[in-house]
Amino acid sequence: MDRSYKIAGSEPQTLTVGSGLDERDIRYLATHAGPPGLFWLSGFMSDMASTKATAIADWANRRDLSSTRFDYSGHGKSSGSMEFGTIGRWLEEAEAVFRSVTDGPQIVIGSSMGGYIALLLLRKLLNEKSDDATRIKALLLIAPAWDMTEELMWKRFSNDVQQEIVTRGVFRQPSAYASPYVISRELIEDGRKHLFARQPFEPKRPVTILQGREDADVPIAHTRELMTFLKGDKIRLVEIEDGEHRLSRPQDLDLLFAELDRLL
Repeated sequence: MDRSYKIAGSEPQTLTVGSGLDERDIRYLATHAGPPGLFWLSGFMSDMASTKATAIADWANRRDLSSTRFDYSGHGKSSGSMEFGTIGRWLEEAEAVFRSVTDGPQIVIGSSMGGYIALLLLRKLLNEKSDDATRIKALLLIAPAWDMTEELMWKRFSNDVQQEIVTRGVFRQPSAYASPYVISRELIEDGRKHLFARQPFEPKRPVTILQGREDADVPIAHTRELMTFLKGDKIRLVEIEDGEHRLSRPQDLDLLFAELDRLL
C-alpha cells in the first residue's frame, strides 16, 4: 500500500464494491501516516463531511495518525440511491473499505448507525476473517443504534406507517436534521438478517460508548440495554448529562478526543 502522506480533506478516492447491477462506487478519504489508524463510520443519512467526521480526521492529522472515512452508497458523494440502501450493503461497503484501504492497527469509531455497523463489522470479521479482526484494537461508539431497523424504526412505527412500508415499499420520515429519512421495505427486511437480538456478544477488545442522556433519536435506555449483552471486562459507558444525539458541540468533541487519547 502507498504510505505517502495525504492531507486530510484532499480529493476523495473511489473504491468499487459489488459487481454487475449491484456495483457501486464508494468515495473515501484516507490519510496514511503513523499507526494506529482511525476508521470512521457515519450514521444513517450522514456522510464523511459531517462535523464529527471532519473533526476526527483533522485531529488525526495533527497527531500524525492515519484516518479513513467514506460515504455509504446512497450517501454523500458515493453512487446509488437511498431507496436501495440496506444494512447488509452498507456493512459490505464498510468491510471493503476497511480491508482494502486501511492497514495496520485501527480504532473503529462509529456514530449512531455507524456504531451499529462497527459492531456488525467486528462480529463478521471475528467469525470470518480473524486476521482482519485482529487489526481492530478498540471501538469508540457514539450513541450506537444497535438493531436500528427493528428496534428504532419498525417497532416505533404506527400501524399506518408499517402498512405504508409494506404496500408502497417506502416511507419518508420527517427529520430534524436534513432531508426526510428514506425507509424502504428492503431496508427493514434486510435488517432482520443482521440483528444482535440481545444475544451475548463479546468484542474481545476495549469498547467505549458515549451517550447523551437527552438523546431523542437513540434513547439512553437503548444504549443501557446494549450494555446488558455486550460481554467482557473492557466495556465502558460514558453518559453525558446534557448531551443530545449529535454530540458535536465543542465540549462533546473534547470528550471524544479525550476518550480517543485514553484508547490510544
